[in-house]
Amino acid sequence: MNRSLVKQLRALVGKENVLDADEDLLLYGYDATPAGPVTAPEAVVLPGDAEQVAAVVCLANEAGLPLVARGAGTGLTGGARPLRGGLVLSTQRLNRVITIDEENLQAVVQPGVVTEQLQQQVEARGLFYPPDPQSRATCTIGGNLAENAGGPRALKYGVTRTHVLAAEVVLPQGQLVRLGARTVKSVAGYDLLSLLVGSEGTLGVFTEATLRLLPLPPARHTLLAVFAELEPAARAVVEVMRAGILPSAVEFMDGAALRCVEQYEPCGLPDSAQALLIVEVDGGPAQVAEDAAAVDRVLRRAGAVEVRLARDDAQAADLWRARRSAGPALARIAPLKVNEDIVVPLSQLPRAVTGIQDLAAEYDSRCAIFGHAGDGNLHVNFMADPSRPEEVTRVEEAVARMFELVVSLGGSITGEHGVGTTKQAFLGLEVPAAVMDVMRRIKRELDPAGIMNPGKIFPLTENDARAKDE
Repeated sequence: MNRSLVKQLRALVGKENVLDADEDLLLYGYDATPAGPVTAPEAVVLPGDAEQVAAVVCLANEAGLPLVARGAGTGLTGGARPLRGGLVLSTQRLNRVITIDEENLQAVVQPGVVTEQLQQQVEARGLFYPPDPQSRATCTIGGNLAENAGGPRALKYGVTRTHVLAAEVVLPQGQLVRLGARTVKSVAGYDLLSLLVGSEGTLGVFTEATLRLLPLPPARHTLLAVFAELEPAARAVVEVMRAGILPSAVEFMDGAALRCVEQYEPCGLPDSAQALLIVEVDGGPAQVAEDAAAVDRVLRRAGAVEVRLARDDAQAADLWRARRSAGPALARIAPLKVNEDIVVPLSQLPRAVTGIQDLAAEYDSRCAIFGHAGDGNLHVNFMADPSRPEEVTRVEEAVARMFELVVSLGGSITGEHGVGTTKQAFLGLEVPAAVMDVMRRIKRELDPAGIMNPGKIFPLTENDARAKDE
């Protein structure tokens, strides 16, 4: 990088907050995506407030310098990787919970706040921030906003966007603006806040968010249902949702996933099962007890060979530990784990899981499925050994076929991971050309210099390929 630019960056944020040592640059070239290109940035900038973020973005825009905003780097689709060098703007110093407003049920936070730490702080006051992505112990609110993160509780409480009332954002040309309102309702003009949430850092950098909180549910019951076959478990999800009960979570694991978890971190799961469901209900004590009993009856009628009610919070925590261990456990099976988070309409869930297993068999690929079955969001994991190119090719072909299947069932290629780089080639399966054109025009209007997280979301054009090579 031009030393004059480095000098200007250090003048803006402090010498110690601009990193350009080779080892630092390499570290910020990665995120949690298991494969794909790793390109080190030319510098890493750690601003300390919103005004410094705006100044850095303004400088990058004037210099035509690519800029990638980064939280904790836990994303799985390459969204935080700097494909074209330039700057990585880390929000790690912007890590304050500014206020917890108990009267208005709101929290005002900076983007570098770790999600689980926010949850713990509000729960200590009898409040509740529902979004609970798999990486909640390490991921940050800014990354959650950029990806519109979900998690198991999205079934009942909605994804991140549902809980964002207002935000302070630096737009690609350096303007610091406020979007939304600190009210439950507001229809004053276009909903630009919803546009920014889930835009994967391509339209701006969040510097503050006002989040909606809920009262903490006083009671919670967790059930484990065991199935001898895969398809009845998928059908049971549909039956639970049709029974007039809204669980806080309905999680699915197939036999391959649960056996891998038991080898990784034994939790007492029945390793002979072909599928299991974890169903959680929350609310008032009497209603929760009634709902749990009703779910038990539905699951047994749907074909569960065993249904267990967690006897206490510790046993429930064990079940959730098993579910959250699925991703790390599967990583031990093969060096390359391709985790795709597809979504289908609930009625199509049985066809999706059986169709995916058929594809795995057709391509002779190792595959395990788990995820948030209650809202049709499954994490499909194809595994391969990178030292065997033919095995990797089979996985790539199986994934492509899976996306075609999902879209044919009326589904989506991503529910919470985003598009990033790993799914951009498949976006056209779901998004019509006319809509893609509107999206590109919005991007060009807000970011005419094309600096903000370039090379993400949209399928690459010839110009994009040339820019990448340069």
